Amino acid sequence: MLQSGIPFAIGALVLFGLSDLIYKRAAMSGVPTHQLMMIQSWTYSVLILIYGWLTGTLIFSAASLWGAVAGVFAFAGFYNFAKSLQKGSVSINAPIFRLNFAITATLAMVFLGEALSPMKFVGLALAPIAVWLLAGAAGGAAERRASAESLVRVLYATLGVGIANFVYKISMAAGSTPAGMLAVQAVIAVTLASFMAYREDRFAKPSRITVRHALVAAVLLAGAFVLLLEALARGEASVIVPIAQLGLIVSSLLGMFVMHEATTGRKLVGILFAIGALVALASI
Repeated sequence: MLQSGIPFAIGALVLFGLSDLIYKRAAMSGVPTHQLMMIQSWTYSVLILIYGWLTGTLIFSAASLWGAVAGVFAFAGFYNFAKSLQKGSVSINAPIFRLNFAITATLAMVFLGEALSPMKFVGLALAPIAVWLLAGAAGGAAERRASAESLVRVLYATLGVGIANFVYKISMAAGSTPAGMLAVQAVIAVTLASFMAYREDRFAKPSRITVRHALVAAVLLAGAFVLLLEALARGEASVIVPIAQLGLIVSSLLGMFVMHEATTGRKLVGILFAIGALVALASI
């Protein structure tokens, strides 16, 4: 039977995939990561507050405080992902980043008692193979050196967001509303982003292209996170999160066919393994 949260997860899938592409376009345009994150965080916060107010769900409880924990891990994850795209390919890094579902699913099964079915086991086995294939998909020696630095960043990002997604489920299970939890997370994200911006350039005036990319990313991510949490309030984390992370299909295909990133056999096989891992883990 189809879980009621799956339509929300599919919506998050599309928005996450588009946000990955915006991050790559920002990196290609020379947008400083700290400025991107600061403007994005402030805009994201306003959008979440508006959403909570319009829906009447901006309700705070003890469960909402999990948003502070999620905020630290999510900010670290998205900051490192954005940095990784300065030297890495979105059609490689996005699939690796979106494999954060494996961390979330493992934590959910270990600590929340979600069932480990044979298909979920297959998914967890395919995930590291996909990472290995994609990590070795860079071309020449210079590209591999840049890719190695980028890979470290994206692995940190994957770990951070995987933990954050698990914390989201804990918060929803404890009775928090999506808006309440996301508002607390937004406070942490704004604080960290503002600190990074002050440390880097004392709040130097951002360029128009920086503002444009940050605003679009904020809208996409606000929508994606709202849909993800609505889905988690209705279904298992080990099912919902993998579906939401299928956004890697959107970002990878757009990266190869719109942004003309190199297409190699190893990269294509790696993407197929990543998709296979997601489908296996999302099987119900």
